Amino acid sequence: MSKLNPPIGSEDHSQGDVNASVTLVEYGDYQCPYCGEAYPIIKRIQNKMGPQLRLVFRNFPLTEMHPLAMGAAEMAEAAALQDKFWQMHDTLYENQDTLDPDNLVEHARRLGLDTVKLKADLAGKAVPTRVRSDFKSGVRSGVNGTPTLFINGVRFDGNWTDEGELLDVLKEAAV
Repeated sequence: MSKLNPPIGSEDHSQGDVNASVTLVEYGDYQCPYCGEAYPIIKRIQNKMGPQLRLVFRNFPLTEMHPLAMGAAEMAEAAALQDKFWQMHDTLYENQDTLDPDNLVEHARRLGLDTVKLKADLAGKAVPTRVRSDFKSGVRSGVNGTPTLFINGVRFDGNWTDEGELLDVLKEAAV
């Protein structure tokens, strides 16, 4: 069984109570069709589990297969610097067919981001460094495709497309 390396830290993007009884970590790629399929499943599970579940997202852009994934991941990280990571995360998954640079800027505008700051952050070192750090942590954790899920620090190798199975495993982990 693969374990999450490094463990969740304060720098991770997290939704839900930090003291939730179960934490789901997703390594994802915004251009990956499977991640796009997982997105609404995870949203529904978050709604069903409520305060029992904490969700953490880490970037794992598979750039050889998904040429727009890196730009999307960097846009999400730049949005995070304006406290809008999750809004951008959701926008990117809900608009996977519009991840080209012009549309990414348009998504940022619609979210009310300061586009001057955004462009400066995208041109700087912190944003790409963050994406690389997430990617390297995925490699250390045994991630080789997306989405890859970890439940309380242990890789979930079950069928994430079976919402019932994933929900059952998460509820069992929450006990």
